[in-house]
Amino acid sequence: MATRRTRSSTTTKTKRASSKTAARTAKAHDEPASAEGGAKGVPRALWTGSIGFGLLQIPVSLHTASATQELRFHQLDDRTLDPIGYKRVNKTTGEEVEWEHIVRGYEVEKGEFVVITDEDMQAADVEATQTIDIVDFVEREAVQPVWFDKPYYLAPLKRAERAYALFREALVRTNRVAIAKVVIRTRQHLAMVYPHKRALVLEILRWSHELRSPKGLDLPEEDLSSLKVGDRELEMAEELVTRMSSDWDPARYTDDYREAVLQMIEEKARSGKVTEVRHPTEREAPAKASDLVALLRKSLESTGDEKTGKKKGRAA
Repeated sequence: MATRRTRSSTTTKTKRASSKTAARTAKAHDEPASAEGGAKGVPRALWTGSIGFGLLQIPVSLHTASATQELRFHQLDDRTLDPIGYKRVNKTTGEEVEWEHIVRGYEVEKGEFVVITDEDMQAADVEATQTIDIVDFVEREAVQPVWFDKPYYLAPLKRAERAYALFREALVRTNRVAIAKVVIRTRQHLAMVYPHKRALVLEILRWSHELRSPKGLDLPEEDLSSLKVGDRELEMAEELVTRMSSDWDPARYTDDYREAVLQMIEEKARSGKVTEVRHPTEREAPAKASDLVALLRKSLESTGDEKTGKKKGRAA
């Protein structure tokens, strides 16, 4: 009898999952993509403080500019599909500990901890925790994307609109970005403040010690002649890049892998059958110069066919 109840419960949960997954997938397809960004909603302020622009203080609030769309899976009991939970357990007594009794501690010696509160963190440097302290202005093109880590939006607080707009316009006209230091959630970050349309964006940067040098990698030399790369191959490669070029529009690009996984989940929720696994197409790197030319030529031909097809479609 227990087995029957389990199967019935599992079947019911699977049916519910099927309808919810289908609705969620349909909703994702119905929502139009935007060049501004596809994530919906205005996130609450994570932090309020000010931009230190010389002697001028510009009160601002900090908001997340990115939204993760990862597929989150839960751990389940395979007999009933009931969720499996986690407990915060005291490692000495084995007893569960409530959140109200959990504090932050730093281990100074083996088994010896110093308890740190939120008040302790702020008291360490009150000014640093409330200010985006600008230390430099550099040309916008000077900061390469390899240094970028995470973007945030800065919004002006009440009666700070004029100073906010003034600072934004000064960055636009000088083609500069502000390099600053800011403390977010008990950690100091190097950051870059730059204008993006009407908004100011605070981009968290990596510290120099966080970015590894590529010196240890076996990379080809910049001198192409030593690699026997001729003008013919280079011209064909340049032409291929030119043909495949278009205006930057982030709404054109979608997460194909996420869509495929969601579709597979929906099919399994409906049928309960295992979906066939697709194996990736193998691409072999060219070993000879003649192979390189042949692959480039085929790429150009296929690109030309795609361009022609698009033009015919537009004409029709």
